[in-house]
Amino acid sequence: MNPVTRKSTRHVNQNEGLIFEKSSPGKAAWRLPQSDVPEVDAGKLLGSAERKTLGSMPEVSEIEIIRHFTRLSTWNYAIDLGMYPLGSCTMKYNPRVNEVVARLEGLANGHPYLPESIAQGALRIMKSLSDCLIEITGMDAITLQPAAGAHGELTGLLMVRAFHESKGSPRKKILIPDSAHGTNPATAATAGYAVENLKSNTAGMVDVAALTSQMNEDVAALMLTNPNTLGVFEQDIHKIADLMHAKGGLLYMDGANMNALVGKVRPGDFGVDVMHLNLHKTFSTPHGGGGPGSGPVAVKRTLEPYLPTPVLKENPDSTLAFDYDRPQSVGRVRAFYGNFGMFVRALAYIMANGPDGLRQTTEDAVLNANYIRKGLDGTYDLPYKTPTMHEVVFSDKLQAKKGVRTMDIAKRLIDYGFHPYTTAFPLIVPGALMIEPTESESIEELDLFVEAMRSIAREVDEDPQTVLQAPHTTRVSRLDETAAARKPNLRWKPAAS
Repeated sequence: MNPVTRKSTRHVNQNEGLIFEKSSPGKAAWRLPQSDVPEVDAGKLLGSAERKTLGSMPEVSEIEIIRHFTRLSTWNYAIDLGMYPLGSCTMKYNPRVNEVVARLEGLANGHPYLPESIAQGALRIMKSLSDCLIEITGMDAITLQPAAGAHGELTGLLMVRAFHESKGSPRKKILIPDSAHGTNPATAATAGYAVENLKSNTAGMVDVAALTSQMNEDVAALMLTNPNTLGVFEQDIHKIADLMHAKGGLLYMDGANMNALVGKVRPGDFGVDVMHLNLHKTFSTPHGGGGPGSGPVAVKRTLEPYLPTPVLKENPDSTLAFDYDRPQSVGRVRAFYGNFGMFVRALAYIMANGPDGLRQTTEDAVLNANYIRKGLDGTYDLPYKTPTMHEVVFSDKLQAKKGVRTMDIAKRLIDYGFHPYTTAFPLIVPGALMIEPTESESIEELDLFVEAMRSIAREVDEDPQTVLQAPHTTRVSRLDETAAARKPNLRWKPAAS
C-alpha cells in the first residue's frame, strides 16, 4: 500500500491562506445601502469607547473569506473523512438524524428558565432518556447533570462520600486498578481521597488476591473500568463486587467502555453501585472540540438520596417536575439540568436503533476490534493474550528493536490517511498502541487500516528513517509536542516590519 492519503497530499507553505496576510486597505466583503435615517455622531454616544480604526482586523473580500474558512475545514481530520481508531475514546460516527432532531425549533430554542408547565416536552425527553439509560445499565436511578465523563466520576465519588458519611465514616482511600481509565486517579484525589494502586494479574484483570489483601474499612470504593483499558472484561466481577460489599465498600464502574456491553450485559446485575456513562462515546453525541459533553451518573437504590438536585419526578397527573427538596443531596453539580442538546441526540440514537440495534452495535464493535487483532497479531507485539472486546492493545516491542516507538508509528499512520490510534496508553503496556475501531467501520475500511499498519511495519524493517521522520504529507512537519503543550501559540501575530 502506497502512502497515498484520502486528503490532499499537496505540500503548502504553512502560512498559506492566512486571512490576515491577505489584508489590503480598503477591501471589504460587504456594502451597506445608503442610510435613510439621520446620521448620529458616534463619538457623542460612545465617548472614549469609540474605535477610530479597525486595529489589526483584516480587510478582505468575500471570496477570500469563503476560501479561507473552506480551506481550513479541509486541513482537519474528521470521522466524516475516515476511521478514528483512538482506543478508549470510542470515536464513532454521529448519525445526522441526531443533529436534525436536536435542531428542531422547539427543542433548540427552549430556555432553561421556561416554566415547567410549558417545558413538558423537554422534560419528557429527559425522562425517556433516563428510563432508557436505567434499563441499559440495570441501575435504579440516574442524574443527567454532569457535563462530561470525568465530571460524572466526581459526582459519583461525591455520592460515595456522602453515603459513607451518613454511616459515620467518610473513609479515606479509593482503590484504582493499573488498567483503569486515565481520569480515575485525578478524580479520586479531587474528591479528597487517597489513591491506592491495585495491580493486575498476568491476564490483564484485577488480581482478586491483591484486592483481598488491600480491601479494608479505610477503603470507600473501588473505581473499576470494565471492560478495562486493555479491552479485557473483568471475568471475576461478581467476586470483586461481593468482596467490596462484604467490607462495606462500594463498587464504582467507569462506563467509558460501555460500547462493549450495551444490550449484552448490565453493570447493575453484576454488583455495580454507581457508574457514569459517556454519551459521546456510547450514544453517539459529538465528541471532542471542547464539548458540550454529557456524563450521566446511574446509581443503585442505596445511593439515590444523594443524587444532585434537582431530580426529575413524575406527578400523580403524569406531568413532570423538578424535585428540589432532597436534604441528603450532594447539591447541584452543573448549571441548570445538564447539556440538553446531548440528551436529545442520545435519545434519538437509542430510539433509532432500538434494543436489537443497540445489541448489534455492541457485537459489531467487538467483532471489528477482534478483526484488527487477528490482522495485526504477529506484525505487532500483543502483550496480553486474553480475549479482546471492543479494543485491542499492541505494543511497539518488535519495532523498538529498530529504534521506532509507538509515537513514530502513529505519525507515519497520518501519511496513510488515518487518524492515529491512542499512543502510550494504558501505562500498564510500555509503548502501547491502543486501537478501537467502533462499530462504525466497514470491513473495507478495516482492511485498509490493517494493510497500512502492516506497511508501516515493513518500512520499519527496511527503512526506519521513513517512519522516524514522519509525517511527510502534512502541512506542518513533526512538532515538539511538549513545547506545544506547555507554550501554545494560539493567536496570529503580524510579521515584524
